Amino acid sequence: MKHLLFFAISAITICCSNASTNIPVKDSVVGAQAEQQKKVPLFVQALLDAYPESLKGFDGDSLIFADGTKMLYDDGRERTWQQKLESCDIEDMAFWDYTDTVLPFRDPGRIRCEAFFRKMYGNTAAEVRNRARTITWCPKLCGQKLLVSTVNHVDRQLQKVSDELDRHPEWKAYLKSAGTFNWRIVAGTQRLSPHSFAFAIDIGVGKSSYWRWDNKGATESDNIKYRNAMLLQIVQIFEKHGFIWGGRWYHYDTMHFEYRPELIRLMELKIEN
Repeated sequence: MKHLLFFAISAITICCSNASTNIPVKDSVVGAQAEQQKKVPLFVQALLDAYPESLKGFDGDSLIFADGTKMLYDDGRERTWQQKLESCDIEDMAFWDYTDTVLPFRDPGRIRCEAFFRKMYGNTAAEVRNRARTITWCPKLCGQKLLVSTVNHVDRQLQKVSDELDRHPEWKAYLKSAGTFNWRIVAGTQRLSPHSFAFAIDIGVGKSSYWRWDNKGATESDNIKYRNAMLLQIVQIFEKHGFIWGGRWYHYDTMHFEYRPELIRLMELKIEN
């Protein structure tokens, strides 16, 4: 009887509510379903949170840039992870979670939508250079001049990393940089390196490991043995300021860091949700 009373009261409430707003129940349900379909994917939210000055919204299909132009988020194509590395849409960049566990054939951050980064940082070497400035990397320990993008305040974030690392002379052997901006392709591929966009940095080459160096002749489909000597304290400082580390990849590149705050933000959102 209590259940029947509850449903009766609910029915009256719904009828009265819809009567007062002149919205039929059926239309209300359809509207709710439409709103649910427009719900922003977690990775889109992570992108919007990570790049507030470059992105201003999402229309359900495309990301909307600050200048009003749009870029399709998901083209609907199915791809293997190898194909995603070579050519992908924006959604594919979140294919692997950025975690501290290195697993076979998982390289979180190596899948990059080139069109997305060209749009934000520059479509040519000249455009990227014009949007970059020189910072002094670890003034006391290294004193190197590095060209870094000002887009998305990458320069400010890398300067924060530099300021923290510069307080640790015991880490000096790991800190000398092998460079930031360099418009080039990734070795063994036709993909533009993230260094092309001036948001990546290599450090501590003498203390670093790279899968191609350590596994002569190996391809991305081969089994390889993981190696690393980079200090995790250094990694954590970079990650705190939005940079991901190439040592989190099965195809490791332990000298490499790049500004990809959306991947770190995505993991935070997954925990929150």
